[in-house]
Amino acid sequence: MSAAYIGAIDDHCPDATLVLDRFHIVKALNGAVDEVRNEEWRKAAGDKLKALKGLRWLLFMHSSNRSKTTSRILNALRKGNRRIHRAWVLKDEFEQFWEYKAPWAAKKFLKRWTTAALKSRLEPMRDFVKTLRKHMHRIISFIASRLTNAVAEGLNRVIRIVKNRASGFRSLPAFTDMIFLTVGDLDIPAQIPVKFRTM
Repeated sequence: MSAAYIGAIDDHCPDATLVLDRFHIVKALNGAVDEVRNEEWRKAAGDKLKALKGLRWLLFMHSSNRSKTTSRILNALRKGNRRIHRAWVLKDEFEQFWEYKAPWAAKKFLKRWTTAALKSRLEPMRDFVKTLRKHMHRIISFIASRLTNAVAEGLNRVIRIVKNRASGFRSLPAFTDMIFLTVGDLDIPAQIPVKFRTM
């Protein structure tokens, strides 16, 4: 969502449809929820502070990955901390957006959701709504195209692991060879002549 990237694409590829990746939208929303949690953490003391301990990763969890126990803990926030509970409910509701198939229905959902988020009186969620509204057409374009850079993000992660494991490479060819060996589908034992195999 960087202005530099968007500006470059608009300048050099004016006919391209820019699709903002789902990962980055979800990351921004999780950041807003975490900011609400941080604000409440700073204000809390004693037993209220204990109740908020260990909540961060539970709040980030996708609803499909949550156990009944986890859901019970998060639902208990309705009494324990209404602001965090409100942020979590908004985050959970937003998951529905990715299921829409028709752009007009997704747009209708986003308008309803952003109105609810603004009424929540949670400043980090309001900031997220500003981002959504600014990039609305680029987010809606995901519904029609279903484009994602998840594979590229996964490869980038593997490449970073390869680089860190080796603590650097002397040459680019050595680095690229190691990347291909790690992510490629080469069966290395099969490449060794039978007479040299030990197993």
